[in-house]
Amino acid sequence: MKFSHILGIVVIAVAVIIIISTTGDASSYVDFKEAKAMAVSDTREIHVVGTLKKDAQGHVTGIMPAADKLSFSFLMIDEKGKEQQVFYNNPMPPDFLRSEQVVVIGRYQGDSFVAGQILLKCPSKYQEQELQPTQQAQLN
Repeated sequence: MKFSHILGIVVIAVAVIIIISTTGDASSYVDFKEAKAMAVSDTREIHVVGTLKKDAQGHVTGIMPAADKLSFSFLMIDEKGKEQQVFYNNPMPPDFLRSEQVVVIGRYQGDSFVAGQILLKCPSKYQEQELQPTQQAQLN
């Protein structure tokens, strides 16, 4: 065999090993009930997707800043409707209150979910909006 063939086989083998090792870290989204069950036997961080709790007027409720003002907790509702208080040991991310959907990455510590990361899905400014008749008249 030529040296270039051997080098090619080694590169392919290394690529396969890297792909296999990274897929083991992949996590799927779960609800709070599954996350609590996984916390007993699994040491990986867990991804929970949901929304912030809102009142009847659509305002976010349940946000409680910590005494140090550098961390906070909030109420989140997962996709199955379970409400859970989530602690985040960092300042509130920008546009947190405007987010449509929230993904918290962390683990249960006792009965509390402690997030190490928060991912936000904010409303897009590029979404097509329906123009009102008065807006259409102003455009013409």
